[in-house]
Amino acid sequence: MSKTKVTAEEALAFHLDPTPGKFEIKATVPMTTQRDLSLAYSPGVAVPCEAIAENPALAYDYTNKGNLVAVISNGTAVLGLGNLGALGSKPVMEGKAVLFKRFADVNSIDIELDTEDPDAFCQAVKLMGPTFGGINLEDIKAPECFIIEQRLKEEMDIPVFHDDQHGTAVICAAGLINALYISGKKIEDCRIVLNGAGAAGIACLELLKTMGAKHDNCIMCDTKGVIYQGRTEGMNQWKSAHAANTDLRTLQDAMRGADVFLGVSAKGAVTTDMVASMADDPVIFAMANPDPEITPEEAHAVRADAIVATGRSDYPNQVNNVLGFPYLFRGALDIHARAINDDMKIACAEALAELAREDVPDEVAMAYGRKLSFGRDYIIPTPFDPRLIYRIPPAVARAGMDTGVARRPIIDVDGYQENLKSRMDPTASILRSLNARARNAQARMIFAEGDDPRVLRAAVSYQRGGFGKALVVGREADVKEKLEAAGLGDAVREIEVVNAKNTRYLEQYTDFLYSRLQRKGFDRHDVFKLAARDRHVFAALMLQHGHGDAVVTGATRKSAHVLQLINHVFDADADHGAVGVTAILHNGRIVLIADTLVHEWPDEEDLANIAERAAGVARHIGLDPRVAFVSFSTFGYPVSERAEKMHLAPKVLDARGVDFEYEGEMTVDVALNTKAQENYPFQRLTGPANILVVPARHSASISVKLMQEMGDATVIGPILSGVDKSIQICSSGSTANDILNMAILAACKVG
Repeated sequence: MSKTKVTAEEALAFHLDPTPGKFEIKATVPMTTQRDLSLAYSPGVAVPCEAIAENPALAYDYTNKGNLVAVISNGTAVLGLGNLGALGSKPVMEGKAVLFKRFADVNSIDIELDTEDPDAFCQAVKLMGPTFGGINLEDIKAPECFIIEQRLKEEMDIPVFHDDQHGTAVICAAGLINALYISGKKIEDCRIVLNGAGAAGIACLELLKTMGAKHDNCIMCDTKGVIYQGRTEGMNQWKSAHAANTDLRTLQDAMRGADVFLGVSAKGAVTTDMVASMADDPVIFAMANPDPEITPEEAHAVRADAIVATGRSDYPNQVNNVLGFPYLFRGALDIHARAINDDMKIACAEALAELAREDVPDEVAMAYGRKLSFGRDYIIPTPFDPRLIYRIPPAVARAGMDTGVARRPIIDVDGYQENLKSRMDPTASILRSLNARARNAQARMIFAEGDDPRVLRAAVSYQRGGFGKALVVGREADVKEKLEAAGLGDAVREIEVVNAKNTRYLEQYTDFLYSRLQRKGFDRHDVFKLAARDRHVFAALMLQHGHGDAVVTGATRKSAHVLQLINHVFDADADHGAVGVTAILHNGRIVLIADTLVHEWPDEEDLANIAERAAGVARHIGLDPRVAFVSFSTFGYPVSERAEKMHLAPKVLDARGVDFEYEGEMTVDVALNTKAQENYPFQRLTGPANILVVPARHSASISVKLMQEMGDATVIGPILSGVDKSIQICSSGSTANDILNMAILAACKVG
């Protein structure tokens, strides 16, 4: 995958729109009537208050404490930016809070404390203890972070976890377990060299020693060289604990004959000569960000037998903290843990390592555009793996129960795993997968409407997001002016502006178009004007002739009109099997509605075709298709001639012998609600439908717009399926992000 480029303008806009910041708080109970308010507040609230006062453990039952983590920082070591202060760290802490929610459904609130005094910091956090089920410390400089974490662990009865230390250590340990498994070595026999004696480095070495690495086999280095017994310069109590009894003095000396190198230091700290001097099958975890101590290419140039991991997403084996902290807290919260101890961290690492050795699910392979399998380039699971949520927390929870830190042990572990599966937000994994596949495809994307600022912003985001080359149809001067007005003036040098004047293919385009339209009432002059002046037709002709890989259009005109223009170049109509499928994303659920673009009033054969096309789209984005033919009647009642075709369409699929679930006719509530389906024990769906085939295009339009306006759903589409080339048509009300999403679908050839 390419490295994503993010500009200052894009980053600020992302944090500003649609509302400042990255999350909001919503009520989980009804708050509409006076009775609701009386139960939520006075007088009803007095009852759980008194119950908790009498038995504090009930706070986990009657409040959100059991699923609430505080992300707390004083901003003294923000990412790679240094001491930005408490307020300067807030965007990062908000980001950490939304990662908790996205990956493990853990509610989180960021808290920025305006003090560099460890005593004041600890006192403030300790006083907030009753509110939270856990504390995640973040971006606090060393050595204060050691002091703060240790003291809070001793004084609080909920988990306190400094992710900069232990998050890195856990993922590093998981990768090392598998690297040593591949190389046939045991941790107790390995010589380990660590470069970078800060919070993360010390935590990594401490955890590995807990797992069996021998103190005398571990050499820690900092900017002044080896930390050895008797050294006084630049020392503190945490470094001294890992001082080795050795004559080695430099990193170069330490690397000679080493089995493992762990780097949490700086770019270029390791040379190829150092790598060449290591033992057979060396393990190199060059985790400095944004650039590693040595790149995998440099390491493999001198040691083909090396197993290399970095902190980067564009290299194999990324040591990514998001594989650890959400699931550690998920497991700890679910047993109402008093702490996150070493056994729980090791359990997390071992579960991650075990998961990487198993067969990789198809949706993960789809995300990367290639089959992943356990080996030297795949020793750590990817964040896309849907099994993380129900494999890692149970391992953490079991370790917590075994070591006595659980207030409420889990009795039904199988039931717990099923509950964790239900916490998965399929929309998140699907969108992440599509993004990864698009980056892998590197499609030349033709943006047909280069006169629209939304389209230009989407094109720039596509290019800078690492998805591929953005080709914008428009006039150079107009594009430049609009980009400058949007604060993206420098992007004009990155994207490619194309038009009839600057292409040498216009005559070729005209000849092709004339061959298609000469018997449809168009003379050559008409065809030339279409090819030269209509950007939708011009973009389609570019695609047809291989001068781009996909087209996204439709933001400035009605979809039906754009489809009519596309049809001049491609067979994108009902007679040739084209279908429009719109994806509705709402409350962690995704439902496809078809046909939303092509068929005005389909018959039962058309409906069956639509269902097959929609099933193909569903599979392409990672869903197992379940089709419902929806109507105002369910299985023949009420009787209506207008519902008859919805009754016949499943019979058409019966005759075709298709390989996906389908049923109908039925109302929408029966299609989407398993409880309602129980009233019809003969029906064939094994769960809620994720594809709704509707009677007519107007029904589809009403459904989509209603969900968008009243349900605040995210709408992607209509996705055009059944055309030879990859073309996606946006709705005219699309935002820049909507257009980008359609470009990503086009790049993935969804349809």
